[in-house]
Amino acid sequence: MKKRSINWVLALVASLICITGHTADGKKAIKLFDGKDLKNWTQQKPGAWEAKDGVLGPSAKPGGYIWSKANYDNFELALDFKMSKRCNSGVFFRTDPKNAVQGGFEIQIFDSHGKAKVGKHDCGALYDALAPSSNPTKPAGEWNHMKLTINGASVKVVLNGKQIVVADLDQWTTGRKNPDGSRNKFRTALKDMPRTGSIGLQYHGHPVWFKNIVVKPL
Repeated sequence: MKKRSINWVLALVASLICITGHTADGKKAIKLFDGKDLKNWTQQKPGAWEAKDGVLGPSAKPGGYIWSKANYDNFELALDFKMSKRCNSGVFFRTDPKNAVQGGFEIQIFDSHGKAKVGKHDCGALYDALAPSSNPTKPAGEWNHMKLTINGASVKVVLNGKQIVVADLDQWTTGRKNPDGSRNKFRTALKDMPRTGSIGLQYHGHPVWFKNIVVKPL
């Protein structure tokens, strides 16, 4: 094939990638929240969440969860979040919206800035299962950046540029029990939990805000 033809083919492929939004491995990054509307979400309580000034947050009548309409199994999820004082919230994944407490996983969002010792209920924890290894949480009122990488039994959390959780769900072999022997809330061993489900955000009594929510299936 002539050099001119090769260059034309390469240019065509590059333009198609740009048009479709697909990355080199054929997967497409999806803006779950584009700053404008909630078309990719279902609210537990209609009208409890709103898009305003490019931010997803609680409305004047807040409450409950907001769930992705699509299910995801293996993916990377990146988002920014900002907490109010004493905020208690979470990012849920592989979750059944009808059974959020027992039917899925949660990465905790909590106003734990400045704590010297963090536990399984502090910001960035795999809730009730594994504490974060450090505490890079920013103060209430500042934006944090979180990245989750969920692939098979692997759960990884990076918060503000620091890796804080590396978990292998296959190590949780017994209901109500963590690998270190401590108790957890889950009646089902984490290794036996569903490996697909909704992505969800939680309002739990104190305002929390999100933006730049992007998921990339793996």
